[in-house]
Amino acid sequence: MFFLGIGGIGMSALARHFHGRGVYVCGYDKTHSDLTQALQNEGIDVFYDDDPSLIGYPPDLVVYTPAVPANNKLFQYFLNTATPIVKRAKVLGMLSQKMPTIAVAGTHGKTTICAMLTHIMKYAGKPCLSFLGGISLNYNSNYIGDAQAEWLIAEADEFDRSFLHLKPQLALISAVDSDHMDIYGDRQKMLESFELFTHNIDPNGQLLYRKGVEQELSIHRRAIDYHINPPAGYFLKDIHIIDGLYRATIDGELQLTGIALQHPGRHNMENALGAAALAQLAGIHPNDIRDGLNSFTGVRRRFEIHLQTKNTVYVDDYAHHPEEITACIRSAREMWPDKKITGVFQPHLFSRTKDLSVQFAESLEQLDELILLDIYPAREKPIQGIDSKIIINKIKKTAAQLMSKEELVDYLANQPTEVVLTMGAGDIDRLCPLIKQSLMQKEL
Repeated sequence: MFFLGIGGIGMSALARHFHGRGVYVCGYDKTHSDLTQALQNEGIDVFYDDDPSLIGYPPDLVVYTPAVPANNKLFQYFLNTATPIVKRAKVLGMLSQKMPTIAVAGTHGKTTICAMLTHIMKYAGKPCLSFLGGISLNYNSNYIGDAQAEWLIAEADEFDRSFLHLKPQLALISAVDSDHMDIYGDRQKMLESFELFTHNIDPNGQLLYRKGVEQELSIHRRAIDYHINPPAGYFLKDIHIIDGLYRATIDGELQLTGIALQHPGRHNMENALGAAALAQLAGIHPNDIRDGLNSFTGVRRRFEIHLQTKNTVYVDDYAHHPEEITACIRSAREMWPDKKITGVFQPHLFSRTKDLSVQFAESLEQLDELILLDIYPAREKPIQGIDSKIIINKIKKTAAQLMSKEELVDYLANQPTEVVLTMGAGDIDRLCPLIKQSLMQKEL
């Protein structure tokens, strides 16, 4: 099997799955990364040049991601040689039809909920296949491939309508905020896709949704809601922080005391609630749910604390949507209420920046100081007149400036900072080691 775009988080999990089952797997990615290096260390061949002559054999199947541009030489080569070629989402859908599946959908929280649920299953001794959209810190991987798996756990990605390939027994929808308008064109079409996703749930299955989603979607099947606040089918009580741990009680359809989450953030308490509810519906004992949640250490780039001393905190987060940015900043305020918060944001996609510039400005104004980087284009070509200035020009309440990635580390090293947040879905995470080192040296 050949994976075109093998360095993507979803593609690499699939590649690991087939490699672990004895299939010869190789792939292409345009950029060397920690993830592609990890695949190579595991015995998977990775090419960084799209020259077809480097492929020494005709693969039986090519799996590709829509993130790979249509003019990619390898993509065109495989099309012209009539090689079987399918989207990643279709392959995942084929796997989901072979075993009971739990699918987590929503514009926020998918990765964390899936990772939490996976860890609960593992803690309870329930074997599973799990395809994550991030690196679980408990397992240092985005893939869990237990032998004799009883459940498949997968993120149900709304991008490119990928989630419509899944046929789950249990499903969760965490949020339906506007996103991916480059795919859908308008919000109504996005909501229609979410409704189609609910129709794919097994007739004897169950839908779990965050309270409020039902105001946006027509839900015509067995369903129950959850929310951080009552009333809801599943809800939380007595949320508080002691010794850096978020503590709470789960109530409603599941009564569970003693939740003490190591993974920070009030929004992650709600993610934990969703994972706990799914685990209960999948037959996991309440004690294993609690202990699994309490031993969950997090997901890379989801409010990941890289440095925490008396005077300096550094957190990196994947937040790339205004709602995610708001949740990240609010969590930082709750954790360190008396400290100045400096945020560094790298916008992701020209189209998302264009569609949500007002909302981005409103979210980022919750910072004490903002540093805005250039837009990370990902799969897109530039849109005339769209750059980071359209966000910064709307910010009135917060000290804000534009800066290049090359300037950032030196700036942070020479300015008084207390809490530093880096946010974005592009390549800003590649600066994390340098930022951490710089802040540590400044601390000394």
